[in-house]
Amino acid sequence: MSRPAQGTLHHVELWVPDFHRALASLGWLLQALGYAVHQDWVCGRSWRLGPTYLVIEQSPALAAEQHDRCRPGLNHLAFHVENAATAERLAADAAQHGWKLMFPERHPYAGGQQHYAAYLENDDGFEVELVAIDPPERGKRLR
Repeated sequence: MSRPAQGTLHHVELWVPDFHRALASLGWLLQALGYAVHQDWVCGRSWRLGPTYLVIEQSPALAAEQHDRCRPGLNHLAFHVENAATAERLAADAAQHGWKLMFPERHPYAGGQQHYAAYLENDDGFEVELVAIDPPERGKRLR
């Protein structure tokens, strides 16, 4: 592996209130996006894609039971997906893994008419955005 460029994200660590519930939602999504399991321990796991890895951990030092994306701190994670069809497939499959579609009345243009994405939230309040790298023609919906 070549040396990562300065400023490349090294890792993100998310503390979760329920490790097994996080595995079902976040773990499923990371693997669907091409991340591979990197490390495993009693209440934590990491997944790697290229030089970057993402950790979920149920820490005994956790100070709250639910993530609140509207408070200072992490609002959401945004991931590139190959195209609009992939965003739609993942958004549809996500419901079986503890995710719900956010902003359904504006989907898939909740971020604006030139930004094709699916916004998902899991039962613990974490939000992810699946951004189509190759979106369809402006204003054209796949459905």
